[in-house]
Amino acid sequence: MKHVLALSTLYPNPANPRFGTFVARSLEGLAKRGEWRVTVVNPIGLPPVVLGRYRALAELPMLAEERGVAVHRPRFTLIPKVGARRNASAIAKAVLPAIEAIHAEHPIDLIDAEFFFPDGPAAAMLARHLRLPLSIKARGSDIALWGEHEFAREQMLDAARQAAGLLAVSEALKRQMVALGMPDDKIAVHYTGLDRDRFRPLDHMQLRAQLGRQLGFEMPENAPLLACVGALIERKGQDRAIAALPHIPGARLVLVGKGEDEDRLRSLARSTGMEGRVHFAGSVDHDFMPLILSAADVMVLPTVSEGLANAWVESLACGTPVVTTDVGGARELITGETAGRLLEQRSPEAVAEAVNAVLNNPPKPLEVAALVESFSWSNHAAELAARFEQALSR
Repeated sequence: MKHVLALSTLYPNPANPRFGTFVARSLEGLAKRGEWRVTVVNPIGLPPVVLGRYRALAELPMLAEERGVAVHRPRFTLIPKVGARRNASAIAKAVLPAIEAIHAEHPIDLIDAEFFFPDGPAAAMLARHLRLPLSIKARGSDIALWGEHEFAREQMLDAARQAAGLLAVSEALKRQMVALGMPDDKIAVHYTGLDRDRFRPLDHMQLRAQLGRQLGFEMPENAPLLACVGALIERKGQDRAIAALPHIPGARLVLVGKGEDEDRLRSLARSTGMEGRVHFAGSVDHDFMPLILSAADVMVLPTVSEGLANAWVESLACGTPVVTTDVGGARELITGETAGRLLEQRSPEAVAEAVNAVLNNPPKPLEVAALVESFSWSNHAAELAARFEQALSR
């Protein structure tokens, strides 16, 4: 059995159980196939003085067995906001003893980075030290955000040149990586997976009442229901969805996620008179997400940038059309009006116009769901195994 060590700062833990769940599902799927031993190293960044939200992270166990995967959580020193330049080297230095011990017990065949920055450059340092091949995956914000910073771009390009293989979550992201200077011939597109047992069209009428009771939110049967799924951060565009509500008669909006923008969004809902029509659901259990998406008439995400948002795929799988910005891999999923609408502009008026167009001519849920029938975690894991084999053969 071959052994891959996956380095990922993006990974769920007991303090943040919804953080990077798609990375966990991907690696768990690979382990389940039985061809690869999968070990995860999830570095935990802690500031010199541990306060507030960092306390829960500091208390995490150093090693845990999670859904069939061994997860190591060594700590590294994190300087919030100003320490990004040195994060890759700090991570590599901090995790090296644990990785050397893992390698001594179960020799590693491949180092895998599940996010391009800082994970990619850190994994490159480790792979050089251990003289092992390297694979790096890009997910969207790592390229769009960090690619704008010269120091990060240089570190990512050095890591890309070293890597035996690179993965991108969409064709659009692959083009961005090439434009940044990464070698085209090393990059393969590897779409996300999907839990097909959970994410499927459910009975719409019963769900609306059930959802209203569970959320404690008035949800009239004849009122359009919009869902917006994503971290409450400025680039996701929840403010545009709230500001669009006055132009969508009677619509209710459920925001799923938490983040630093929550106070501003609540203030916006109050100032626009939409407070009674917007519900902040916070982070929800993964089992609850299909209920929200199936009950919704439209999933709206006026985002600034994405690779290929899992929320797009999950919404379509539930039979719910998507209104989102024409960014990243959106055009690879929203291929026609059955899937929803692509926004050329992120203005509230443009959002409202697109949502109203979908509401006035709603597609059939089963036809929407059929658009993503090829997405599954088993298919995803099979392709990942093949990509890792290719990386070993280079």
